[in-house]
Amino acid sequence: MREHTDENSSESGRDERHVQVAGLPAYDPNDPAENAVINRLVGNWHRRAAVKREEPDVYALFDIDRPDFREDMVPFRSHPIWERLSDETRSRLLSWGWIAYNRNTVLIEQRIANPAFELVIGGAYPGLGGQQLELAVAQAMVDEQYHTLMHINGSAVTRRMRRSELSDRVLPDSHITTIHQEHLDRCDEQWERSLTTLGFATVAEISINAYLDLLADDQEIQVVNSTTVRLHNRDEYCHASISGEMMKQVYEALPADRRRFLLDKVVAGLEAFVAPDFATWESIVAFEGVRGWEKAAAEVREAQGGTHLVQDHSGIHRLLAEMDVLDEVEFNWGTTVAR
Repeated sequence: MREHTDENSSESGRDERHVQVAGLPAYDPNDPAENAVINRLVGNWHRRAAVKREEPDVYALFDIDRPDFREDMVPFRSHPIWERLSDETRSRLLSWGWIAYNRNTVLIEQRIANPAFELVIGGAYPGLGGQQLELAVAQAMVDEQYHTLMHINGSAVTRRMRRSELSDRVLPDSHITTIHQEHLDRCDEQWERSLTTLGFATVAEISINAYLDLLADDQEIQVVNSTTVRLHNRDEYCHASISGEMMKQVYEALPADRRRFLLDKVVAGLEAFVAPDFATWESIVAFEGVRGWEKAAAEVREAQGGTHLVQDHSGIHRLLAEMDVLDEVEFNWGTTVAR
């Protein structure tokens, strides 16, 4: 459970400067950016219907000249179409990148992670149970709700400061949640659905740090954006250990055929998690009316198909190695698994 300080700072990313308040992500009160993000989070959580209320300092940290997102994470960045865009359009697409990144994070929390935790508490998985596990899982579910609010706040700040709607309604479901649902739709039995969600959630909770790392330490994008991701990232080190132990225990309690089924879903989840989300970016450039986007999209898909946006797979690789099942799965681990 959480403490005011974390003795395992090398593993969790926290140190003695970080404090814990009422279940919120650990933060450094002396860091203006971290303090502002937490203040906004707390203010939104129990805000009342006052006509006037002083806004948190998070807005004062916004630099209108900084990009909202990493340019090299836009699939179209490597295509000649990008160079033909105006600076204004490129800036707007980077704002969309941040909005989509937040939405993807929220959907992972709400449609994959928390549903798996709910199934644990509901007794859906063999080999799991007991008060201590239920307490840890319930706390993780609270964490995920705060993370959801953090990323919704992050998008809200961008919309206000860019004076643009940048609506989530423009975006399709994220790639991983779409693939997760496709796998659920193919299930005939409840145990298949439960193990599918467990497999995808294990990947999400263990690999989310690698996804968040893409922005957490970036020095070029908006400070508020990188700070929001960094705060989220600290909590997820704890969740990764919980999810890994749950996976091990459930796997050991399953018969052989269901073990095979679960491993297949882990691989499917990992393939979906690390892939670029072409559909989301195609929706964005179509909405923005980028000329020639259809041809560019086809060329980008052909050139980048099979590439990994998230290239650090070490968390899942390590878990499967500990379970002694690496030789039972097929996945292109690349060169990053030794981290």
